[in-house]
Parts: sequence; C-alpha cells; structure tokens
Amino acid sequence: MTVIVVANPKGGVGKSTLATNLAGHFAAQGEWVGLADLDKQRSSHAWLSLRVDTLPKIEEWALDVDFPAKPPKGLGKAVIDTPAGLHGNRMSLALDLADKVIVPLQPSMFDILATQDFLTRLSKEKAVRKGAIQVGVVGMRVDARTRSADQLHRFVEGLDLPVLGYLRDTQNYVQLAAHGLNIWEVAKSRVEKDLEQWAPIVEWVDKK
Repeated sequence: MTVIVVANPKGGVGKSTLATNLAGHFAAQGEWVGLADLDKQRSSHAWLSLRVDTLPKIEEWALDVDFPAKPPKGLGKAVIDTPAGLHGNRMSLALDLADKVIVPLQPSMFDILATQDFLTRLSKEKAVRKGAIQVGVVGMRVDARTRSADQLHRFVEGLDLPVLGYLRDTQNYVQLAAHGLNIWEVAKSRVEKDLEQWAPIVEWVDKK
C-alpha cells in the first residue's frame, strides 16, 4: 500500500481539497483507495458521507491518533488529510505511515512563512533525509497574474524540493465538494483546465 499524506500547519490552504481530489483520482483509475482524516473537524470524511453509492468507492479509514486503526485490508492507495497546526503525535503518526508527503501552499506571505518553518522541520526527519519519504509542494489557488503568485514562485524556486504543480482558484472544487464529487467525476469539458494542472501532480504520486 502506498500512503500519501497531505500536510501543512497553516489552516485554510486547501489540504482537504487536495486530499479528496487525490483520493478521487485513485478511485477513477480503478484503485482501491482509503481516505483518512486526522483533523478533528473531519472535513474529508464529511465529504465522503455526501458520496452516492454509484460513484467509485473510496473507503473511510478511521485513523485516530489515540486509537490508530489499521487500514482496510487490500488497499492499494491511501490518502491522509491532516489538521492545521500539525505537530507532536499526529505528525509522528502521519510520517510513520507516509510514503509521500504533499505540502499545499497558497501565495500569501503568511502562508509562505508558516510553510517555510514546517518544511525546515520536515527536512530534518530521518525518513525524509534518507529518502524513505518523498516530499513535494503544490501551489494552491494561484492566479499567475498576481504579485503574490510571483512571491510564491520565488519561494518555491529556492526549495530543494520538487514543485509538483499549481492549481488555479476556481469554484469548481467548491461546487463539486458540496456533492461529494471530484474533478474526475464530471464532464471533462467542465474541468479541462483543472485536469491539465493535475497531470504533473498525479504523475508524481503514481511514480513508484
């Protein structure tokens, strides 16, 4: 089983959007995928509860830091959504399970500074230093025409980490999430630009 953790200590950066759509990608590919949620608000699991039975199956993984449950047997992929302020036992649990970590990052100076500290801590983890855990960054809600986007580009260029891609600011994610859907479950013509932006991200997560 391959486990992808979506993490950033800054709240509101799009972790659940990234996690749910990533799980949706695996399900659309015919993978048996589980979705865990370490956030007490359980936004990702609330999204799962909105999904109808005719949609590709995504298993709810009831992972809890106090009562860590094993994933359903036979899962090929698992995605773990994490809370704001990730640290301590929750961070240790997530990293113990992780094969890959995706760090979503918005183009604001506050998000950049908070994420810079997190990436520094992450880089000191033994599993990351030895290459047992791969780490990548995804720019979220990025409008390439803005000055803040320029700041984000300059920041990520200075990281010794791959920038997997940039996702635009669009209501598609909000509208689809309200129905338990993701961008792989609607007409391609509606989300063509979004699917193009996801292409390098899913290529990285699918790579062995």
